[in-house]
Amino acid sequence: MSGLSVPKKLGCTLFLFCIGGTLYNILEVLWRGYIHWTMFIVGGVCFNLIGRIHTICKKGLLIRCTLCSLAITAVEFVSGCLFNLRLKMNVWNYSNMLLNIKGQVCLLYSVLWGALSIIAIPVYRHCLRRMVSRNRNSVLCRAWENDAA
Repeated sequence: MSGLSVPKKLGCTLFLFCIGGTLYNILEVLWRGYIHWTMFIVGGVCFNLIGRIHTICKKGLLIRCTLCSLAITAVEFVSGCLFNLRLKMNVWNYSNMLLNIKGQVCLLYSVLWGALSIIAIPVYRHCLRRMVSRNRNSVLCRAWENDAA
């Protein structure tokens, strides 16, 4: 990926971001029955993080899922502090959940995010394979072709 230009790296990342944001919005509607536009941002960031963690880390599945859980929980906490506490958007509130931090994250959902990464990684890899196969003549995402394998 070192030979790939910054705009091309950003284009590939943005495409995966949009896929992750869209899929996460669908998941939110199925789980909670509604969405908020901020969840698109959180979902896109998390989808890219999940993909990169599972690609870069060659440790066992449990370690990769734990890293994904920690990364997603960190994104959720930061975005919760911004959207919910600072901007008062009230997108979510885990105050009634066991072992929560400022009502923005809780242990139960942290564990669920790690488990969800098991499902997200084949989706991420499939998206990469599709991008690579559709862009054979373009170098947009060719550098990530090994990630899709």
